[in-house]
Amino acid sequence: MSGGELRITAPGPMLSVQDLGRPGLAAQGLSRGGAQDPQALWEAAALLGLPRPVAGIEMPGMGGRFTVTAKMRLALTGAPMRASIDGRPVPWHAVHALSPGEVLSVGGATSGTTGYLTPGGGLSTAEVLGSRAAHLAAGIGALLQDGEALPTGRDRATDMAASFLPAPDRFEGGSIRVLPGPQTALFSEDQIRAFEAAGFTRGARSNRQAIQMQSEARPVWHRDAGGMASEPIQAGDIQITGDGTPFVLGAECQTIGGYPRIGSVHPEDMGRLVQAGPKAVLRFVFAAPTPLPSGPERLRALTRQLQPLLRDPSTIPDLLSYQLISGVTAGDDLDRA
Repeated sequence: MSGGELRITAPGPMLSVQDLGRPGLAAQGLSRGGAQDPQALWEAAALLGLPRPVAGIEMPGMGGRFTVTAKMRLALTGAPMRASIDGRPVPWHAVHALSPGEVLSVGGATSGTTGYLTPGGGLSTAEVLGSRAAHLAAGIGALLQDGEALPTGRDRATDMAASFLPAPDRFEGGSIRVLPGPQTALFSEDQIRAFEAAGFTRGARSNRQAIQMQSEARPVWHRDAGGMASEPIQAGDIQITGDGTPFVLGAECQTIGGYPRIGSVHPEDMGRLVQAGPKAVLRFVFAAPTPLPSGPERLRALTRQLQPLLRDPSTIPDLLSYQLISGVTAGDDLDRA
């Protein structure tokens, strides 16, 4: 059931609708796609009190201006961005109610690379192969345009108390766990140790298909790919190209590739990698596989972190419409006494 529309003006250059993507279609040549930082959608689900993530807007670099045709809650997650409602600053990693006539403005990222805006009822755009996610490399969906209106599902909890999550720590780089893969043994112990010792930053040749890793260290981990047959690849795989530059495959990667893969980023660390800005330093550390939390486990862990969002009374335009004091009287108590 429709809950209204979310309308966009002055959008950033790469806004798109994203959910958790389309798993299980690699054999048909379609990578999973979906949000580059899936954890941000799980955070939105926790903030909105939803049983699972829903489709929202992925905002690389900057957001835009947003209005609604029906009152709804909007969760702001992922990379922190400057945000305001009718000019009043509002916190990130939080959920806010937006009413018709109000304008939510989302500016540039203050850290990290990609923010997310998720309506309380999710976006109810058309599904393709079981997902609403735009897969730009495959020609599914498209970038959002100025003036576009997106249908939303009904937000059934508009009166739910506002809440926020403590700011995650995945927006400033750090250590990235690497899992050994089927081609890790092609690299020598010295090459692997050199790869671990090097510091990397995000390169300009980065997009939803792959993230370029640059380093001032000499790429002794380079390996000649001559004669190698192409094999199935997946998001998180670290390919070493002909000049020794590592590329970490992203959400919209191809499903077959021939460059040697030194390993694969642990799924729980992909958010930290894609959220690393151009100056954030990343270091790769080989690690043993660990069990991944189930969806319900992930949601419960986030829900336990929720805290009430306390608003400054000076920023509440309809403050006088609230009953702030219980036991209100007609004001003639002393006269009657």
